[in-house]
Amino acid sequence: MRSYLTVGLFILAALTFSCADPAANKPKATVGNAESENAANPAAAEKLVISPENSKVEFVGAKVTRSHNGSFKQFSGSIDLVNNSIESSLVSIEIDTASIVADDDQLTAHLKTPDFFDVAKYPKATFVSTRITPAAKAGSSHEVTGNFDLHGVKKSITFPAMIQVTPDSVSVNAEFSINRKDFGIIYAGKADDLVRDGVVIKLTVKAPRSK
Repeated sequence: MRSYLTVGLFILAALTFSCADPAANKPKATVGNAESENAANPAAAEKLVISPENSKVEFVGAKVTRSHNGSFKQFSGSIDLVNNSIESSLVSIEIDTASIVADDDQLTAHLKTPDFFDVAKYPKATFVSTRITPAAKAGSSHEVTGNFDLHGVKKSITFPAMIQVTPDSVSVNAEFSINRKDFGIIYAGKADDLVRDGVVIKLTVKAPRSK
């Protein structure tokens, strides 16, 4: 009897884990109306290049039954670093949405359709920072606010990040969740396998400085 109970508990635990929402324990980005964008002073800024060679743009999405990992393989951006101060600087990135890749080939193709990113209609997604401030909470060094333009919807988002400026590079590491419906991606999925609203965004940037 005990062996059956142990097996039953193991199966229940496995099912619970596989169905867990990956966005549930991640910081949620604050979303609001798009803000005005101010370019950094070109005369004072040191421009650092963000590219697939030194950075990653990844995500985790989920259905009720399982989660999927994905990424964008083509993007470009920059950090306009002013006086070695990230708070005075500007970060921008442009993503080629058609470069999306998921951990399942059929899902990769589906994500490109109008059900999700509609890459033919919206070939680019962009982010431009509007302010970067020291973090008030532990676990991150800064809060980054900027305009995120995705799927034809442009909104301001604020998320925590760990940012480090060294003589060799500027690194940015952030992991947070957004609600896909805030950006007009409303595909529900199958009735017995619904798509979760929360999507985890994972940013890993290490932009080298000129020597």
